[in-house]
Amino acid sequence: MSTPIPLIYRLFFLYIEPVSALAGAYYAAFRPDDYIRDLSLPGARPILPAGALSTQSGMVLLQLANLYLLFALNEHLVLSSTNSLKTWRRLLFVLLVADFGHLISMAPLGLDVFWRVWDWNAMVWGSVGFVYAGASMRMSFLAGLGMKEVSDARVKIE
Repeated sequence: MSTPIPLIYRLFFLYIEPVSALAGAYYAAFRPDDYIRDLSLPGARPILPAGALSTQSGMVLLQLANLYLLFALNEHLVLSSTNSLKTWRRLLFVLLVADFGHLISMAPLGLDVFWRVWDWNAMVWGSVGFVYAGASMRMSFLAGLGMKEVSDARVKIE
């Protein structure tokens, strides 16, 4: 049995999400002050004054950028190389685990960060809202939503 991967999943997992991850990599690597400043809700006290990132903080952001790059390349290159549902399910399951880890990393901002969408800036939309979208797409795929089974063995010869 084979199941074609629906277009909505292909578009999201092969193009939309990897491009989003590349944007995160760009900000973490090349605009670290903006990345840190925008990773908060309005009214929160500034994390650091502009240009005050320590060497170690800069290193951590470069490591984060590298992981965003890994995420983007891994998702696009692995999934675009196969129609194997087994491979798609396994990779998307691992990325779903990473989604929950990413959301947990936002918890120090307080519980409001998870539901006060009207307070979100672009960075919080990317770090929470887009992660909600990605996790929802992964859970939908893993649950088989929109998948149609096609059996090669159903052809009868009479």
